[in-house]
Amino acid sequence: MQKMLKTEAWKLADRFKNLPIVEDTSGLALLEFAFTAPVMLLIGLAGMETANLAVAHLQVSQIAMLVADNASRVRESIDEADIREIFTGADLTGDAIDFSPNARIILSNLEVNGKSGSDAGQWIRWQRCYGGNTSYGSSYGQEGDGKDDSSLVAGVGPTGNKITASPSTAINFAEVVYDYEPLISDRFFGNTVIRYQSAFVARERDDHAMKNASSIPSNELWKCDVYGTIDNPPS
Repeated sequence: MQKMLKTEAWKLADRFKNLPIVEDTSGLALLEFAFTAPVMLLIGLAGMETANLAVAHLQVSQIAMLVADNASRVRESIDEADIREIFTGADLTGDAIDFSPNARIILSNLEVNGKSGSDAGQWIRWQRCYGGNTSYGSSYGQEGDGKDDSSLVAGVGPTGNKITASPSTAINFAEVVYDYEPLISDRFFGNTVIRYQSAFVARERDDHAMKNASSIPSNELWKCDVYGTIDNPPS
């Protein structure tokens, strides 16, 4: 009896094995794609966002160097018109990442304050700013800081890596802060803030005071109480 049941079971299995529905695998690729497509799409989007973030870091770093370097290349003396040209270059460099409305540049001129004794130190002779981002200011001081005291005796910059100007020279120090604009979504990296700093010694310049040979009106200068861009300049 048991042998007969096994024989019938095998016959039944053979019947189902030969059914067309069992042998039909035409939809297998579509089914596999339905399972793998979301994963592959997520990996692809994450890769694109990572690449965009890397490009943003590179461009913000370049802008910091560009601003400090260009401010240091101006010979003889520096003028308010030079500042506008420097910030125009920064705007063009960051155009691909929508830099100007989402960033803040703080360009500071650091010098020896000329005092003696306990008041000797560094001072920020002038400071100019650019960008529409109202969330950030200088991390190291404002225009006029250190002029009559030693509050900036250690210079400016992050702890353990501060810089100071030598007598008769000036350092142009650029701080750049940018709120990253995601290409796909901020769910990949959250709210990312990119910061870079750069400093260059002024070349072949004896007078480090800010000039205004073009007589640009005071309300049109790139002072640090102005949050403007090249497209929407101070007025």
